[in-house]
Amino acid sequence: MSEKNPLKNLLANKMQRRTFLKWSGAIGLPVIAGGIGTKMLIDRKEEAKVVVAKDSEKIISTCSINNCGGRCVIKAHVKDGVVVRVSTDTQAGGDFATPPLRACVRGRNYRNMLYHPDRLKYPMKRVGKRGEGKFKRISWEEAIETIASEVKRIGDKYGPESRYVNYASGQSWGLHGGKNAARKLLSLTGGYLNYRNDYSSGAGNVATPYTYGTNNSGSSFDTLLHSKLIILWGQNPSEMIFSTPYREYLMQAKKNGAKIIVIDPRYTDTAIAFADEWIPILPTTDNAMMDAMGYVIITEELQDQAFLDKYCIGFDGEHMPDGVAKLESLKSYLLGEKDGTPKTPEWAEKICHVPAEKIREIAREYAKTKQAALIQGWAAQRQAYGEQFMRGGAQLACLTGNVGKLGGWGAGTGYWNRSNIVFPFSYENPVKASIPCFLWTQAVEKGTEMTAADGLEGTDKLKTNIKLIFNMAGNMLINQHSDINKTTKLLEDESKVEFIVVSDIFMTPSAKYADILLPGTTFFERYDIGVPWCFGDYVVFGEKTIDPLYECRNEYDVFAEVADKLGVKEKFTEGRTILDLVKESVERTRKEIDPNFPTFEEFRKQGVHHFKYDSPLIGFKDQIDDLEKKPFETPSGKIELFSKALWDMDQHDEIPAIAKYIPSWEGPEDPLIEKYPLQLIGWHYKRRCHSTYDNQSWLEEAAKQEMWLNPKDAEKRGIKNGDRAQVFNDRGSLIIDVKVTPRITPGVAGIPQGAWYTPDKNGLDQRGSLNVLTSQRPTPLAKSNPQQTNLVEVKKA
Repeated sequence: MSEKNPLKNLLANKMQRRTFLKWSGAIGLPVIAGGIGTKMLIDRKEEAKVVVAKDSEKIISTCSINNCGGRCVIKAHVKDGVVVRVSTDTQAGGDFATPPLRACVRGRNYRNMLYHPDRLKYPMKRVGKRGEGKFKRISWEEAIETIASEVKRIGDKYGPESRYVNYASGQSWGLHGGKNAARKLLSLTGGYLNYRNDYSSGAGNVATPYTYGTNNSGSSFDTLLHSKLIILWGQNPSEMIFSTPYREYLMQAKKNGAKIIVIDPRYTDTAIAFADEWIPILPTTDNAMMDAMGYVIITEELQDQAFLDKYCIGFDGEHMPDGVAKLESLKSYLLGEKDGTPKTPEWAEKICHVPAEKIREIAREYAKTKQAALIQGWAAQRQAYGEQFMRGGAQLACLTGNVGKLGGWGAGTGYWNRSNIVFPFSYENPVKASIPCFLWTQAVEKGTEMTAADGLEGTDKLKTNIKLIFNMAGNMLINQHSDINKTTKLLEDESKVEFIVVSDIFMTPSAKYADILLPGTTFFERYDIGVPWCFGDYVVFGEKTIDPLYECRNEYDVFAEVADKLGVKEKFTEGRTILDLVKESVERTRKEIDPNFPTFEEFRKQGVHHFKYDSPLIGFKDQIDDLEKKPFETPSGKIELFSKALWDMDQHDEIPAIAKYIPSWEGPEDPLIEKYPLQLIGWHYKRRCHSTYDNQSWLEEAAKQEMWLNPKDAEKRGIKNGDRAQVFNDRGSLIIDVKVTPRITPGVAGIPQGAWYTPDKNGLDQRGSLNVLTSQRPTPLAKSNPQQTNLVEVKKA
C-alpha cells in the first residue's frame, strides 16, 4: 500500500484504529490492520446501533459512473480520508422536473466494492500460461515501459490495423474512460482498428434507421403521463435501469389511469410492479405475434389509414417504391396474398404460444386506445433475427398512428435525447477500417479474410489480424462475449493475439487473460461527470472523494505516461489533468450548449443538474406536423415500412424489406430442439450491472445466481426447487442451482447474465456463466450478438 494512502495512515494510530474497527464492523469494511485481505465478519444486529458523529463527517456527492443505464446520486460520508458509509438522494418524489435520483441495491453497496479485500492493488505481469491467472507484481515503470514498447513493436511489425481497443465500459462510463485514453494514445501513434455498434442494442441500432432514418424514435418519459395504454415488450426497467427516473414516470402514468401490459417470457419484477397484464411468450417468436396483431388491425379496419397514406411507404400496393411489385407490400404479406399463409392469430399461437384470442384482444386495444405507447426492450433484439423485432414494433406503431403524438411512441430502438454536455477528450483515428464490435474474435482469427459481407467497412481488406488488445475496465474479453470456451481457446494461443493489456479493479475472468494487468480506480477515486445512457434530462457530478487506494491509478494518467515514452505526451494531455477535463466540459457546455448550465463550483456543490423544458419531447412531432419541411431522414423522406435499400440487398430470406417473422436457428422450430428441448435466455439482474459486482457477497444475498425453470419442465427432469443442475449444449456446460417457478414460460430456461466464469479443473463452469452456452453466429444485417438464441438441455447434477 502506498505511504500516501489515507487508509494506512488512519490505521497507524491505535485510537483511530479502534474507531475504525467500530465503523468497519458496522459497514462491512475489510480490516487492513490484520493484513491486507483480512475480512471482518459483520454482526447485522450491531449494524443499526452504530452512530457516526455527523459533525466529524464530510459528505461528498458523487456519481456511480459505470455501464448502468441510469445515474444515481451517491453521497460519500468521509472521515479522515475514509468513506465510512454511503447514502443517496434524499429529495422527495413528485416533482418531475427534478426527479429523485435514488440508488438501487447496487448503489448502496458501492463502498463495499471500494474497500473489498480482493481489489487489484499494483501492476502485474503474467508469469504462467495465458488464462491461468498467474501474475507477478511489477513496478509502474516496468508496466509503462512494457506497454510502450509493445505498442510500438506490434504497430511497426504488423501495421496500425493490428491494434484494437475492445468494447468495454465497466468503470468508465464518463468523460474520459480508459478505452478512450487507449484510443487516443493509438491514434497519436499511427491508429488502430475501429469497432462500431454495441452489444446492448446492436440489431436495433442498424435496423431502426431503415424504417425511420434514425434511432431516436422514442420520446421523453414525461410523455407517458399522457398515455392511456403502455405496452412494455421485452423491457424490464425495474432491474435493467434505462434511466433512474423512468420508473417514477411509469408509476405516475399508472396512477393517472394508464393500463400497462408486459410481454415477456418471464414474469419480471417490472410485471410485478407495474403490469395490469403479463403476456408470456416464447423467445425469438415476437414477430409472429406482431404479424398477427397487424393482421387483426387490417382485417378489422382498425388501422390509421390517413396516417399510413400520408407518412409511410410500403403499407399497401398503392404506396410501393418504383419498380417493386404490389404483392411485396406489408398488407399483402399479412394477408398471405403472396405466400398463401394469412398471418392470423391462430397461425401465430402455434409459434409463440400466446392464445389467439389474447392476440386479438391486445391488437384491438392497441389500435383503439389513443394514445398508446409500445416501448421495446433490447433483450428481444439480441436474438438471431433481432432486426425484425425492432422494425416490427415500429410497424405496429405506424399501423395505429401512434407516431409523433403526445402519449404515443414510435417503438424501434427508442433512443431520445435533448440534453447534452461537451466531451472535451477527443482524438481522430487515422485508420478508417472498422468491424462490428461483436466480431472482434473473427478479426483475431481471420481478419484478413473479412469482407463487406462480414460487416467490414472503411476498407476492402484488412492487412492483418488483430495482434494487440487493450481491454480497459470491462469483462467483454471473456465473460460477456458469446461462446466462452471458443474465446478462451482463441486467446490462449499466443501466436494469435501477441499482447493483451487489461485494466480493472478485480481479477475478473477477462483479467486472467492479461499479459500486463493494471489496477484501476473506482468512481470514488477520480473526477468525472456521469450521464445517463440516452434517456434523461440530468447529469451528475463525479466528485473525487478519496485518493486512489494502494497503487491504483486512473487509465488517463497511465496512458499519459505511456504517451511520454512514445514522445506524444503533450499531444495526449494537451496540458490537461482529469480535473481540467471536467472543468472544461462544464465551461464549454455553458458557452456552446446551455448558458443556464451551472458554473463548475455551482455544479460541484449541487452534485446534480436537471435540465428544464417547457414541454415534453415528442419523437417525430416535427415530421408529423410538417412533413414537407421536416421529412424523415430516409431515402424517401417518409417512414419506410418497406425499405428499398434492404430489398436491393437481395437477401430476402434473412434480410426482408418489411419486418416479418423468420423462424430462428436454435428457436422453437429448429429441428435441434429434439436434442436440446429448452430455449435458454438471460436477463440483466438487479444484483449486478452486467458482470460488475458479481463478487460482492451482500448482493448475492439480495439476488442469488440461479436458473429459473417452469414446474412442468422441472418435473419432467426430476428437479426440485434448490437442486443443483447441469445445463449444456454443443458449446459447453455449466452447473447452477435451480429456482422452480411459474414465473417463466414452459419450454424456457432463464439464467441471469453476468456471473463470472468459474471453471473447475475439468473446465465445467460452477458459477452459471450464461455465455458458456451462447453462440458467436451474428445476426444477418447488423452482425450483432444473438445471445438470447440458444437451445439447451438440463439435468439434475
